[in-house]
Amino acid sequence: MSEEFILHIARETIVITLTMAAPMLVLSLTVGLGISIFQATTQIQEPTLTFVPKIVAVFLGILVFGSWMLNVIVQFTINIYQNIPNL
Repeated sequence: MSEEFILHIARETIVITLTMAAPMLVLSLTVGLGISIFQATTQIQEPTLTFVPKIVAVFLGILVFGSWMLNVIVQFTINIYQNIPNL
């Protein structure tokens, strides 16, 4: 097992983690920005107003992107298990 192999696995893990988290983070950021603009426009300064829409947006994002995320993590896991004999 070489350093290059370990660094490759670590890099691939980080890239997959960021790729899987990106859609939920973008949805949450977009909804939060929209609610912030709405609050600034209407001068409603309720701090709890942003939580429910963000939670709903992330839940919907998980419903939409869930199968894709599951496929990515399953393929990564299969790849790791197939590389065990090479270690």
